[in-house]
Amino acid sequence: MTAATLPAERPGHPAPPELVARRAQFAGAIAAGTWATEKAPDETQLAERRVLRFRPDTPPKGYVLHFHGGGYRLGGPEWEGPFAAALAARCDVEVIVPQYRLAPEHPFPGGLTDAHACLAALREEIGDAQLVVSGDSAGAGLASALGVFTSLNDGPRIDGLVLLSPFLDLTINAASYAENASTDPLFSKTSATDAAELYLQGFDPHHPLVSALHAPITTYPPTLISVGTGEVLRDDSLLFHDKLQAIGAESELCPIDGMEHVAVVRDIELTGAKETFEAIAAFVTRTVRR
Repeated sequence: MTAATLPAERPGHPAPPELVARRAQFAGAIAAGTWATEKAPDETQLAERRVLRFRPDTPPKGYVLHFHGGGYRLGGPEWEGPFAAALAARCDVEVIVPQYRLAPEHPFPGGLTDAHACLAALREEIGDAQLVVSGDSAGAGLASALGVFTSLNDGPRIDGLVLLSPFLDLTINAASYAENASTDPLFSKTSATDAAELYLQGFDPHHPLVSALHAPITTYPPTLISVGTGEVLRDDSLLFHDKLQAIGAESELCPIDGMEHVAVVRDIELTGAKETFEAIAAFVTRTVRR
């Protein structure tokens, strides 16, 4: 296999006014305690990046490094609070959620550079302990890119990947964008295109660390993929599952009818969210027991 290196960082540009306004709404929701958890996480630094650590009540049996979604241009670790806290409690793992730099101020590879730095620092911190890397939507795009990087470069070691409604192909050419346009209330071809343009700013969308679906991999960590069958990102999940199976990698696909984009992170009462959480918990438990 050919090794993949992180490209040099590039200057970005200021966020447009509508994105600034959406970020302000997010900050206001954080201040109002929208994603607050009963047991507050520890806010610390990892590789000089801000992270929230959701710890179990007992010594952790393993670790989960989880990346938030938001189209590479929105969001923060607080979004993941209820999901991360529930996973930490259920599986007796420590869940670490970083704040990575966002586009368009920090285009590719800014966010991925932060993600890789956190992965390398966490692996050094925990030694040989079992580590699952996960993410939702664009965060799953970062997680999948770390899987590609570690597969092509033989480390840092990832013991399992969880990809929730993953954004895996920034060419935005999948048939499901048209086929599921009327059944996906949260994402669309227009929003995916806007996110990709802000993130890439002219960079090749086929690059293996941008779109894992196009990566020249022959090995990959064991992976769980969750997606709603009515999502515009459905084909990203189905095609990546097929790709992993074709190279002999372990891949578990959980397609759920009627489930919206990243439902399990948004609200456990949404259609398919409980079923997805059970699949994630089972996967994490199996992985940390290895």
